[in-house]
Amino acid sequence: MSVLTLGLNHATAPLDLRGRFAFSTEQLAPALQAIRERLNRRPEVALVSTCNRTELYVADEPTRTGTLIAPAVDWLAEVGGVGSHVLREHAYVLQDGAAARHAFRVASGLDSMVLGEPQILGQMKQAVREADTAGTLGTTLHQMFQRSFAVAKEVRTSTEIGAHSISMAAASVRLASQLFEDLSELKILFVGAGEMIELVATHFAAKNPRAITVANRTLERGEKLAGRFGAEALRLADLPQRLAEFDVVVSCTASSLPIIGLGAVERALKARKHRPMFMVDLAVPRDIEPEVGRLSDVYLYTVDDLSALVQTAGEKRQAAVEQAEAIIESGVQGFVHWLGQRGTVPLIQALNAQADDWRAAEIARARKLLAKGEDVEAVLEALSRGLTQKMLHGTLAELHAADAEHRTQLAQTVSRLFLRNSSRDPADGQR
Repeated sequence: MSVLTLGLNHATAPLDLRGRFAFSTEQLAPALQAIRERLNRRPEVALVSTCNRTELYVADEPTRTGTLIAPAVDWLAEVGGVGSHVLREHAYVLQDGAAARHAFRVASGLDSMVLGEPQILGQMKQAVREADTAGTLGTTLHQMFQRSFAVAKEVRTSTEIGAHSISMAAASVRLASQLFEDLSELKILFVGAGEMIELVATHFAAKNPRAITVANRTLERGEKLAGRFGAEALRLADLPQRLAEFDVVVSCTASSLPIIGLGAVERALKARKHRPMFMVDLAVPRDIEPEVGRLSDVYLYTVDDLSALVQTAGEKRQAAVEQAEAIIESGVQGFVHWLGQRGTVPLIQALNAQADDWRAAEIARARKLLAKGEDVEAVLEALSRGLTQKMLHGTLAELHAADAEHRTQLAQTVSRLFLRNSSRDPADGQR
């Protein structure tokens, strides 16, 4: 089997382009089925989609993977509503060892915008569960991802890769602290109720703001998160009328379209008498219209805007990165070896089937002889001789038929296969 990765991430594509290829959890299963249909022969497929990346993993026969690149690019380009040439300018295609190395680095947090961040591991595990549920995972991709999770665990327990990292959540609080003198005087609104919002809310709550509010499309889920912080919950539909109340707005939903528009923010600023608003849009695609960032009293940051801040501790982690890369490389070599062994599975199956056929034929012959009253010892002798002759016939025929140039090499191979536990000289057969 061979593995192929097609993807784009924060290092290769701008935010608005990445937003075109974002898949919600609910969209993964139908997308996986659609790509399998497009690629024909139903290969193994998995999709990893986060705010920083969208990656398609495919496993198929080695003779097939090369031919899957073009249709995979075309399918993903159609999903994003762009031309295939546009996607190719921002995408990467990796195969086998390179694909595995990439997956291992992603799981370990080495390919993240926030070096060493732990959220990506959970997101990858969720992607694998979705592919498994959709019936598109398969043995090869399952093995690769499970090995990537094991490598990620070793990286996190054996190195300090995440010790100095500044998460998106912490970066948001740091930026807010630079704008406002006292965070305890602020009213903060969180839009969405997912894992990222929960993480950011935890960081802001530690600063004891005056009030926290959670707005979510589903009020029940919003109330559940709000309950953790003694916060108020409101429906997303009520957000435009309440927006002016908040000094800080942090949004991260799975909406395919912006949910906070320019007009709503302009009205909020007018009601606030142009007191500044700090806004963080962690969603891909965007939750907040980009034009909002041009308003003079709004300080709007996206996930890409935070990248410089979260990388400030990079030099301190260089030694940890090198150690992590060594762990990853060892894991890659193990997977590549396993992948190579998978290529011999059909041969092994054929050998076992052939041996079973020989065994069945000799047993049937022995039973007939016993039924005729033949001596048991003689029948057993004939059975064993018949099996060994069948097993050695092809090999001996090849040795006899080989020319001088190839006979020595063939003899060495045969000796390794059949005389591994023998004290006989491997060259005896050539004397």
